[in-house]
Amino acid sequence: MTNLEQSPDRGGITGHLLSAADLDAAAATQVLDTAAELAALSDRSVKKLPTLRGRTVVNLFYEDSTRTRISFEAAAKRLSADVINFSVKGSSVSKGESLKDTALTLQAMGADAVVIRHAASGAPHRLARWVDGSVVNAGDGTHEHPTQALLDAYTMRSRLGRLSGLTVAIVGDVLHSRVARSNALLLNTLGADVTLVGPPTLLPVGVDSWPVKTSYDLDAVLPTVDVVMALRVQRERMEDSFFPSAREYARRYGLDAARLRKLPEHAIVMHPGPMNRGMEIAPDVADSPRSTIVEQVANGVSVRMAVLYLLLGGQV
Repeated sequence: MTNLEQSPDRGGITGHLLSAADLDAAAATQVLDTAAELAALSDRSVKKLPTLRGRTVVNLFYEDSTRTRISFEAAAKRLSADVINFSVKGSSVSKGESLKDTALTLQAMGADAVVIRHAASGAPHRLARWVDGSVVNAGDGTHEHPTQALLDAYTMRSRLGRLSGLTVAIVGDVLHSRVARSNALLLNTLGADVTLVGPPTLLPVGVDSWPVKTSYDLDAVLPTVDVVMALRVQRERMEDSFFPSAREYARRYGLDAARLRKLPEHAIVMHPGPMNRGMEIAPDVADSPRSTIVEQVANGVSVRMAVLYLLLGGQV
């Protein structure tokens, strides 16, 4: 199977999580509700649960990551799974081993789940054809990052009490953002209204086919939104000049104190991290009470626990 689907005999969802589009509203809500239950349990003095004891989760990261890799590792360990962190640097991959051969090695080791981050869009989908265990996409190229979208949705629901009917602005480097694509898909599924905001050079070709609105004018959009999410400007993926300068980008699209005042009183500010402080978001905005950035990191563990728990058929 190549998506998350209901599994009546295991009482959860099973298969792979490769795209936010794999989740219908019921499955996405099940993940968020399970994450809320697991978050409540994690408030106990003993945080570990025995639900995935004897299962093996492999973190296969071809790209550097701090938050996502550690978050998945913490999630698996809190569910008592055995965790293998596969470091690409210094492994056979650095000697030229293909993704398929690496997959066959993991298959031989009996991995129950493989969490993969890869620079090539579509790599998790290929991996899912070669292993029997569940595959979780932790970011593939500029394509998708479904668990980030889930934790963002969880954070919005926790802060604002709902997802259906929310108005969300996703601002900045949409072109290179797997977070933007996954959020656009998932939030639309859950009934939110999404507007992508950025310079024309940073909106992808074909964005008209996404379930979103688009705008080049951040100041016009801000007074109408419940959530504004700033995206990291991914300069490491930029070979050309997509905007005149960092100062000009911050002037047009940076979230600063003046723009914070344009938001409705209840609106929240989000960022998937890591941040370029002073460029896409000012330090005083990132650290303000309306910012959910630290909460997003904490919520990521609960959401990824829920994904692993449901994929691997954990039982309370």
